[in-house]
Amino acid sequence: MKKGVSFLVTVALMALASSLASAFDPSPLQDTCVAIDDPKAAVFVNGKFCKNPNLTVAEDFFFQGLNIPGNTENPLGFNVTTVNVDQIPGLNTLGISLVRIDYAPYGENPPHTHPRGTEIITVLEGTLYVGFVTSNPENRLISKVLNKGDVYVFPIGLIHFQFNVGHTNAVAIAALSSQNPGVITIANAVFGSNPPINPDFLAKAFQLDKKVVEYLQAHF
Repeated sequence: MKKGVSFLVTVALMALASSLASAFDPSPLQDTCVAIDDPKAAVFVNGKFCKNPNLTVAEDFFFQGLNIPGNTENPLGFNVTTVNVDQIPGLNTLGISLVRIDYAPYGENPPHTHPRGTEIITVLEGTLYVGFVTSNPENRLISKVLNKGDVYVFPIGLIHFQFNVGHTNAVAIAALSSQNPGVITIANAVFGSNPPINPDFLAKAFQLDKKVVEYLQAHF
């Protein structure tokens, strides 16, 4: 390969890498960028308007109540208390967020993904069966039973889950590598989309009877 062509290929690869990196939270170029809704005299960064740094206060970086158990009285028996940029405006541009997850006995956080963040979870109470599935074509399940004090990582974008296999309530704290990692619950997205996905298509995609698909769509 000629030097000129090699140089152009290198530049193209660097540009591609740069464009891919832009999908993640960019590194902040200032100490704070507290998110506000008022666009007057503000700078727009990461989807939020930034407060004047001279006007920031302690409350911009504070959240209270993560010690309070979430309500798990629902069909899945779990609750997520989210602490992201919407709860702590000071998280804007800092690339991190937090959740508390409560599980009733045999409660579960169903298969889901975070399109913009890796998750690291710590069990505070109880016993959880957790795992994630690698991408195509392997689709390999990597799972483990966690006890109090154990830590596990779910790589960015991969489908993962948690299931309380104990007889008592369980609690976990998880940190995510984005101020707003997003969440896509697989069953809700596929069978509960608005408007619904054509059931004939889903029946073929999942190798199910159309009536089964319509039953699932009615429940999501």
